[in-house]
Amino acid sequence: MTSVGLLVNVDKLEGNPDVSRLAREAVSLLVRRGVTVVLNEESAGRLGHPRQGIPEGALAERADVLVVFGGDGTILRAARQAAPRGVPILGVNLGAFGFLAEVSGLEVGEALTRLLEGNYRLDERMMLRARVLRDGRSAREFLALNDIVTKSGLSRLLQLRTEVNGDHLATHLADGLIVATPTGSTAYSLSAGGPIVHPAVDVIVLTPICAHTLNARAVVVSGTDVITIQARPVGTSESPPMLTVDGQEGLPLEPDDEICVDRSPHRTRLVRLEPGGFYSLLRNKLTWGER
Repeated sequence: MTSVGLLVNVDKLEGNPDVSRLAREAVSLLVRRGVTVVLNEESAGRLGHPRQGIPEGALAERADVLVVFGGDGTILRAARQAAPRGVPILGVNLGAFGFLAEVSGLEVGEALTRLLEGNYRLDERMMLRARVLRDGRSAREFLALNDIVTKSGLSRLLQLRTEVNGDHLATHLADGLIVATPTGSTAYSLSAGGPIVHPAVDVIVLTPICAHTLNARAVVVSGTDVITIQARPVGTSESPPMLTVDGQEGLPLEPDDEICVDRSPHRTRLVRLEPGGFYSLLRNKLTWGER
């Protein structure tokens, strides 16, 4: 391992002086070990390393591994950049929940040492590809680690027709539809009543959002299936339906657009240092069995 990219969430950097200290210590440790370090340019100047700053989107092109200082949202953003290049991600949790992060801020030094020594394993996660088909052509394509969501731009109902491999599954009146990976099953989908799925299981979860019927439930389909969605507003609305990607990217949909979602050929590679598995993570994060 000759190069490491540091992606530091600037909001965390400005709001917490400990983040700046931890990031500077990480840079110093890596440089002492002879590793080339690049940082997202938004944080590089604030950390005293302006010459090592590059555009965030170029980090995965220049690094053998990305070390992400932030919460799950920052890791999701990094995943969409790193996965197409096969670059692993080590998440340092500076957020409130940290389902994807591997270490806390206090453990950064030890974690980086183990990373450089090759004392880690990789946890590969399924990702989704979403294509917006407009007039028979692919207008936009997106990559997601958590979910692809079709929802109303305002608090209006949508008529959502969903097909799986060309077979009509259902037409719901609902606020939206979540198409989630196993990783995303513990995010928005879980809040909307979807199941928790182990990240190693090769499936896709379809979860309606506030459907106007009591018989609409989440459906788990094969990871090899292709899901097609058509979304039309009910009644008159000046706000078009929206497609959102990991809750971070969005695209207004036109009336005849189709959203085609399937498993991406790319996979997110998360660095794991600890022996604990998914179930201990659930217990610790969701405080199951606690009073």
